Amino acid sequence: MADGIEQRIHHWLTLCKAPEEDPLDGMREAGLFAPVSDYTAIARTKAALVEQTGLLGIGGIWGGRHLVGRHFIEGFGTAEQKATWLGRAISVAISEPDVGAHPKLLRTIATEEADRFRITGEKAWVSNGPNADAIIVVAITSEAQGRKRYSAFLVPRGTPGLSMTDMPGFHALRPSRHCRLVLDQCLVPRAALLGPLGVAYERMAMPFRDVEDAVGTFGTLGAFRYLIRKLGDGGEANEARSVSLGTLLALTAVFEAGAREVVATLDADRLDAGSATLAGLRVLALDILARSKTHAEAHGQGEVAAVRGILDDLKATLSIARGPRMARLARLGEAIGRMS
Repeated sequence: MADGIEQRIHHWLTLCKAPEEDPLDGMREAGLFAPVSDYTAIARTKAALVEQTGLLGIGGIWGGRHLVGRHFIEGFGTAEQKATWLGRAISVAISEPDVGAHPKLLRTIATEEADRFRITGEKAWVSNGPNADAIIVVAITSEAQGRKRYSAFLVPRGTPGLSMTDMPGFHALRPSRHCRLVLDQCLVPRAALLGPLGVAYERMAMPFRDVEDAVGTFGTLGAFRYLIRKLGDGGEANEARSVSLGTLLALTAVFEAGAREVVATLDADRLDAGSATLAGLRVLALDILARSKTHAEAHGQGEVAAVRGILDDLKATLSIARGPRMARLARLGEAIGRMS
């Protein structure tokens, strides 16, 4: 790659003793925490990390760090917040136990008191939370006519009343970690408010889901590249096997073209223009995954550890937020109906 990312990843792999356990080891020294110019650069690096390691979780750990910095801190931070937090490990806490991220069901509240806010509630599935220097907490700051208004706050690790525990029951996408937060009357200064008061859900949280999905296509791309290489190793050469591998390679090339288009629209600040493509990429990814599993089983590779591991990771990542993605497909179909 022209930006030297392959060299940085190679350097990191010489420094990191166990990427599958602690991928952060050596990343700073290898230059992987340096600022990234745009979403395309984040996406390409994420794909390269997954392709080199065969671990979607590593792409998620590295990519999440840069995405949060770019979307939340660069996009909404004050000059002081940018100076303090850009380049550091920041996580985002939106979802809550038992209710997910549905805005009507969230309960965490931030009460304004003079020049500070008191935050109380619980959060769940906070990606990269155990390693974060601070958490961006989305909390209710007002409610009128049954509609909750949300604001975002930078809550540093170590804030009195903030506690974290590992999130149990999710063992895919290793070595990424998630945590559960309890905020027991955490006091933060008004300067901790990120962006305008009362608009965090619609201006920050909702667009971030699309940002994650768009850049996440490159994590999936890296996984497919790794998987195809592993499926091509060994095995008896015959026409059926060659056709199957060729089909996977061809479909992955189509997937890559669509992923590049989607991330380009993100950098051009017109992601809506690529929404149908983004939805279609998920459908295509599920098809490639199904074909890959069939190929692995047909050619005796289903129990190869590297193949089984990346197949499990792909299944896990493609199942996340299935409801919102199905809703996107439904909206596309409804739009066609209105045009008829």
